[in-house]
Amino acid sequence: MRRIAGLLLAPLLLLSAVACGSDDKASDSASSKNGVPAITAGAKFGEKPTLSKGEGDPPKELKTDVISEGDGAKLKNGDAIQVNYLGQAWDSTKPFDNSFDRKQPFDLTLGAGMVIQGWDKGLVGQKVGSRVELVIPPELGYGEQGQGDIKPNATLVFVVDVLKATQIPASAKGTEVAQDNIDLPKVGVKTDGKAPTVTIPKGDPPKKLVSNYVLESDGEVVKESDSVVVNYVGMIWKGAKEFDNTYSTGKTQTFPLSQVTLKGLKNGLIDKKVGSRVLLVIPPDQAFGDQQQQAIPKNSTLVFAVDILAKV
Repeated sequence: MRRIAGLLLAPLLLLSAVACGSDDKASDSASSKNGVPAITAGAKFGEKPTLSKGEGDPPKELKTDVISEGDGAKLKNGDAIQVNYLGQAWDSTKPFDNSFDRKQPFDLTLGAGMVIQGWDKGLVGQKVGSRVELVIPPELGYGEQGQGDIKPNATLVFVVDVLKATQIPASAKGTEVAQDNIDLPKVGVKTDGKAPTVTIPKGDPPKKLVSNYVLESDGEVVKESDSVVVNYVGMIWKGAKEFDNTYSTGKTQTFPLSQVTLKGLKNGLIDKKVGSRVLLVIPPDQAFGDQQQQAIPKNSTLVFAVDILAKV
């Protein structure tokens, strides 16, 4: 079973593609500090930094330098975190991307493989409110293949501001909602952190989007501007074939809803409550339509059981 998450939303930096490069240039005259390129302007947390070019050969191992330490909780694998960042190659004076200019922080689940390994490894243990500088060797970055403007075997330098972190529960929890429509799939209600069962009926699927609570929590309502942290099982109605399952990997997914391209998934989660489990039945016109996607045939109706674990 191939992972389908990359088809659900627009590509993000560090996921599958590098966003447009920045035209800002760093200084190439400042000395390195603590073995990492110096920040020559915008050194304070929250300010867009300017980085000098690395001097000499880059370090062979991952290096994390705490520029300023926050007083928040330490980051752990599984936390949903939000950061601002600027990225630059060691031997370059030009950043290849930054979130400061977009004025849109980047959301991710730490340790979930959503980002390059250097981020997952280098940010664990850092405190919320901290600014850290990461120097990431190629094997923990994009390796021999490179990515976009990033050359093969490039050592990468990132300045990262850790804005906030949310601990993620193992399962949705809430009041069981009756599933009494025999024409719709039935979703299990166990809250042990394992994938819920999904039983799809033999008849024809509905023609319109279905978004029903299975477990209704009393959490905040999800808005289109939110990023949500979810676990889900995805199935094809015809043949009741599973095509994706985040529970089996032990890694949640974080979706910025504004960037979700699967219309039915986006619409089905908006206005639902954080902490709930939701059944989504997505007709082809709100799924992938007449386009085949990996193991999903064209004109497929999709079924999702989604635990909305948090929003960031």
